Amino acid sequence: MIRHCVFGRFRDDVPDGERRAIHADLEALRQVIDGMDTVHFSANVSPEPFARGSTHGFTIDFRNAAARDAYLVHEAHQRAGARLVAALEGGADGLMVFDLDLTKK
Repeated sequence: MIRHCVFGRFRDDVPDGERRAIHADLEALRQVIDGMDTVHFSANVSPEPFARGSTHGFTIDFRNAAARDAYLVHEAHQRAGARLVAALEGGADGLMVFDLDLTKK
């Protein structure tokens, strides 16, 4: 299983409704991308001072790397990703993506 972790900081002028719509766009991808499983969204709640400016994040679990790779190039992901990037402080520069391979020990 691959856990796709995405972190960023929404611009101050992005309303909560737009944030929820971005999350809904990403969640809806589960209906069109085979092997895309659980999606979790949250504001950062860590008391540690290591978020490096990220205020929000989400994770997506994929059955395997092939499912993650299909997601990355899917046109619906490209649209949802562009909407997310447009709402972030610094655009793509305000984004951090990290994938974990949970099948490896």
